[in-house]
Amino acid sequence: MEQKRVIQGGDLPSSQLPYTPAIGGGPWLFVSGQASTNEVGEIVSGTFAEEFHRTMENLTRVLAAAGATLDDIVQVRSYVGRQEDLAEYNQLYREWFKSPYPARTTLIGCLGTVLRFEMDVVAFQPN
Repeated sequence: MEQKRVIQGGDLPSSQLPYTPAIGGGPWLFVSGQASTNEVGEIVSGTFAEEFHRTMENLTRVLAAAGATLDDIVQVRSYVGRQEDLAEYNQLYREWFKSPYPARTTLIGCLGTVLRFEMDVVAFQPN
């Protein structure tokens, strides 16, 4: 049986919290929630679009460290802080993901006041 692969270190976003940026097992890659943070895990606030783009850049770096891309994602779980940002989220989402879109769940109003957006994903790497 294949061992799980730990994806961490290098130029990946870090955190003082007890989690690993991503864990791979077999053809599956599970990426922890990524948000608008800098390289040492400090939250970088901004507009919804700024936080979304920074989150996606962090997510892309984690995927790349595991040999994956956005095209390998099969499931997305998004956390949008405010209902008012949902339309903008859907517009920005289309800039990063193409059809056929990954399966998606979006939770609204669950981030408190510190973050506007967070995303975790599952990717499939058959090779």
